[in-house]
Amino acid sequence: MKPAGFTYHRPATVDDAVAVLAEVSPAGKVLAGGQSLVPLLNMRLAVPEHLVDINRLSDLAYVRVGGDGVTVGALARHADVERDDAAYAVLPLLRDTLGYVAHPTIRNRGTTVGSIAHADPAGELTAVLALLEGTVTLRSARGERTVTAADFFTGPLSTCADAGELVTSVTFPVPEGRTGAVWTEVARRHGDYAVCGTGVVVTLDDDLRVAGARAAYVSAGPEPVVLDLTEAVAGRAFDDADWPAAGRLAASRLDPDDDIHAAAAYRTHLAGVLTTRALREAAGRASVAAAA
Repeated sequence: MKPAGFTYHRPATVDDAVAVLAEVSPAGKVLAGGQSLVPLLNMRLAVPEHLVDINRLSDLAYVRVGGDGVTVGALARHADVERDDAAYAVLPLLRDTLGYVAHPTIRNRGTTVGSIAHADPAGELTAVLALLEGTVTLRSARGERTVTAADFFTGPLSTCADAGELVTSVTFPVPEGRTGAVWTEVARRHGDYAVCGTGVVVTLDDDLRVAGARAAYVSAGPEPVVLDLTEAVAGRAFDDADWPAAGRLAASRLDPDDDIHAAAAYRTHLAGVLTTRALREAAGRASVAAAA
C-alpha cells in the first residue's frame, strides 16, 4: 500500500517548524527518521493531512554530554548516539540498549527522539528514559517546556504532547553514586520487538551493599513500567543479595497482556528471570565501578 495524500512541508528552522505545526495541527505529523511513521503511513494506520519533515533542522542533530546527563537532539540518529564515545563514557547503558534496537540499517536512519515521541510500549528507549527518570523538551509557537518521562508517556503510542508541539530533545540523566546498569531482552529474532525486555540500575553504598535497585520493562504494559525493587535486596552485599527474590517481586507486580506473540504468563515468567540476571550483572558492574 501507499500513503493517502497529504501536504508536504519542509521547514528550514525550528521556528519555521513550530509555526507550520501551529497552523496545521492537529492534522499534521512530524517526520524525522521515519522508521516508525512511514510504515504506519503506508498501511494507512496514520492518515495525516500534513507531513512536516524536520530533516533540514540540522541544529537538532546533536548528542551532548553535560551536567544534566546525555541530551539527544531530535535529529540525532540512533547510530549517532550508539557511536558517541563521550555518551558511552558516562552512560554505557545507552549503547548497550541501542544494540537491541532493530537492525543497523534502521539505526542509521531512525532517531532516538522520534522513537521516544512515538511512545511504543515495546520501544527500548522509552523504558530507558523512564528508568533514568529522564526529561523531554517540547517546543511550540507558545514557547518551550520540559516534562518528566513519567508525565510524558500516557498510554500506548500516546504522550502528553499537545497539538502543535515539537519534541526537540530528550535528556538521559547519569545515575548518581556507585551504580551499574544493564539492558537485556528476549525476542523471537534479533531485531524484532522484545517479547519482554528490562533495563535495571543497581546502586551500592560505600561498603558495596545494595542501596537501590530499579527496573523498567517493555512489552509489559501500555507504557513503560518502572519498579523499585530495593526492598528485596536492601543492605545485602552485592555478591550475596537475593536477586531471585527481586525477580519474583518484579513478576508479582507486572500485569502484561496476552497477544499473538506470547501469553501473559510467559511474559511474567520472562520478566522475573531477566530481572534476576540483569540485577546480578548490574551489581557486578557497580562493584567494578566502585573499585575503579
